[in-house]
Amino acid sequence: MNPFDELQSFVAVVETGSFTAAAERLDIAKSAISRRVTALEERLAAQLLQRTTRSLNLTDTGRQFYERSTRILSDLEELESAVLQQHGEVRGMLRVALPLSFGVSQMCAPIASFSADHPQVQFDLDLNDRRIDLVQEGMDLAVRIGRLPDSSLIARKLFDARTVVCGSPEYFKRKSMPQTPDDLLEHDCLVYGNLAEPAKWVCTDQAGKRWRVDVPRAMTASSGDFLCAAASHGLGITMQPTFIVGNAIASGELVPVLNDYQWPVTPAYAVYPATRHLSYRVRKFIDYLADYFSGELPWDKDCEVC
Repeated sequence: MNPFDELQSFVAVVETGSFTAAAERLDIAKSAISRRVTALEERLAAQLLQRTTRSLNLTDTGRQFYERSTRILSDLEELESAVLQQHGEVRGMLRVALPLSFGVSQMCAPIASFSADHPQVQFDLDLNDRRIDLVQEGMDLAVRIGRLPDSSLIARKLFDARTVVCGSPEYFKRKSMPQTPDDLLEHDCLVYGNLAEPAKWVCTDQAGKRWRVDVPRAMTASSGDFLCAAASHGLGITMQPTFIVGNAIASGELVPVLNDYQWPVTPAYAVYPATRHLSYRVRKFIDYLADYFSGELPWDKDCEVC
């Protein structure tokens, strides 16, 4: 059996915590993972993993072997990356985790452009708003929008995601446009339910005064795209990132209001595990995203943001 396959399978089992998850990461059968790890232990004449029906733990020998194995695999990937870089080639699989709304609306174009330049790169995309463990799920990197908690991840800032408050022209025929944040108390507000405090809308005026309004909820939803559509249908006012509502504002379906106030600005990052060597293809893709999202963002052009 190939020693490299055995090392790769063993490391995947340790990092994912199960044979099933390791098989999903490597895209092979669970039985093949089990055979490889068993063959490795037999060849070494040492037990590396303690298996029970409920847990999987490293032995002392296994822990030492895992640490050496990860260095070997990283060195091999670094060597391969150096050769590819020397010849200008980018190839292999890129496993990327993306926020659902942003991934669907804004990531197809840069991925298509990158793929045209590097046709030997394949993408495996996880579009989901849940916060995944990159190491455990075998992801090379993720795009995350929000303040990053302290962690072992390394982050590179890509852009600032700006926010606007907006409603449809039809809605504003029924109700007057708000002139101050407190006027939102008289409106039907469509709020994003995945926030810690969905109905608390916060902004800052030009004098630096901070406003915090507990808006009335006409609707709560876990999808910003749905709230954008609901606002376009005249159901109320919503506060959304410009990458979600930018097209609707550009087309006239939605009208931004309270433009003299600074609504939340949230940084977006490309993040990757510090414990994993940054391969040539991952580094090239992150560099590409940083360049692609530099300057004025396309979804901000028709939004009157502060």
